[in-house]
Amino acid sequence: MAGIGPGWSEKSLMVEGHRIAYRVSDTVPDAVPIVHVHGFAISGSYLMPTARRLAHRATNLVPDLPGYGRSERRDATLGIPSLATALVEILDALGLERAVLVGNSMGCPVVLEVAHMNPERVDRVVLVSPAGGVHNQPLRRAIKQLATDGVRESPRMARVAVPDYLRFGPVNTFNLFSELTRFPSLERLLGTPVPALAVIGSRDPFMAPPYRIREVGRQAPDHITVALIEGAAHAINFSHPGELAHVIESWLDGVEIVDDPDEPGFTRVLQLPRDP
Repeated sequence: MAGIGPGWSEKSLMVEGHRIAYRVSDTVPDAVPIVHVHGFAISGSYLMPTARRLAHRATNLVPDLPGYGRSERRDATLGIPSLATALVEILDALGLERAVLVGNSMGCPVVLEVAHMNPERVDRVVLVSPAGGVHNQPLRRAIKQLATDGVRESPRMARVAVPDYLRFGPVNTFNLFSELTRFPSLERLLGTPVPALAVIGSRDPFMAPPYRIREVGRQAPDHITVALIEGAAHAINFSHPGELAHVIESWLDGVEIVDDPDEPGFTRVLQLPRDP
């Protein structure tokens, strides 16, 4: 595929009788693969900037979930639990027994569901701008947040997102967005059975205010880490790929997460108070 980058190829496979398109980097032996999961109404193409930065350490895969991008639609638009099931089916079809799952926006609830359903298949989860929950309710508030984020993102993001949104369709977008706003992402994170890293942007209008994050953090187990990238909005995978990849790699390697001075944005780990 033109523009996908050296060391990458675009392929497809059949899952439940429907074609799934995906992008895959060159194989890195003896490393747990990294699978990137996109947000609602959009394909995985906007995740590529971060995936490219991580391709040196592991095989990276960026699928389009059923009904998105170049993947075929199912008979009905899939909700979050069904998308999680579809993601497990994709892992099966790819022969991946275990993977690191990196979600963005709606991709975060999807990977959280996979971690809860099949923890043995998930090495770790990275939740970039996890959407959903009371801060995104009622729906009119979430729509306003979406509009606010639109003007905070890079204009280049619109060139990637708008064609995908138009293809997905306004009715499907509205229905799935409504479901996403009702998904309790922060609370679901508390019970995740695998190590988890949440990365949030300081300019993300979808995120809960700091006091709410601290409140949830008091209940968080020790295997959950939260990092903040100053200056980033919702689509961090696209706008701040170098800084995000640096944060992910530091966490995967078990080293202290500090800012990369050569990349846009400033990262700091939020010190979450824990319940005694």
